[in-house]
Amino acid sequence: MSINNAQQDQNNRLAQEFVQFAVDAGVLRFGEFKTKAGRMSPYFFNAGLFDDGAKMARLAEFYAKAIVASGMEFDMVFGPAYKGIPLAATVAVELARLGRNVPFAYNRKEAKDHGEGGTLVGAPIQGRVLIIDDVMSAGTAARESIALIKAAGATPHAVAIALDRQEKATENGKDVDHSAVQYVRNQLGLQVCTIANLADLLAYLGSRGGEGEMEQHHKSVLAYRQRYGVND
Repeated sequence: MSINNAQQDQNNRLAQEFVQFAVDAGVLRFGEFKTKAGRMSPYFFNAGLFDDGAKMARLAEFYAKAIVASGMEFDMVFGPAYKGIPLAATVAVELARLGRNVPFAYNRKEAKDHGEGGTLVGAPIQGRVLIIDDVMSAGTAARESIALIKAAGATPHAVAIALDRQEKATENGKDVDHSAVQYVRNQLGLQVCTIANLADLLAYLGSRGGEGEMEQHHKSVLAYRQRYGVND
């Protein structure tokens, strides 16, 4: 087996383990959920439900392994408020445990007018910055982070997210042919690292096709992808 194939197999295993973890944690759920774009989605991923120490530690482990496996270069990590703040902190801890100690910083939504002031907290923002967030719906949060990082004189270099929904983004209420991740890669020029994506979720459901309810979830998610999915 070639090095590339071995790495891909490792990435696939990591993705499947992550999907199982998200299901077990109640973070990834199936049913009917309305998205920001107004679509009725057969699944919902709520990273806010990684809500205790053990879950956050395991989540950070998945992020760190995916980031290291991607081979991307960066000098520090940045967590956009609010969900990105604990993610950046815990991922920085896990990266240090894996031998990659890097600074981290995050922003406030409101500027502080006392003490150190400003909207940025943590290490000085400099060099190539890796933005860490949960999911990417429209690229809006990424654009906001990019603006903050550039204003600080640093280089927004890459984004790491937990799940890529691999579906069409919307602009002015209409579907477009690219996803938010593709927009960030192709239009904003940033690398994007994901722990898992919609294809991984479908593979997970497909591997449990004989389990009744999971088979129905697989059909629903597949139909959703056929309607709203993008071509990578």
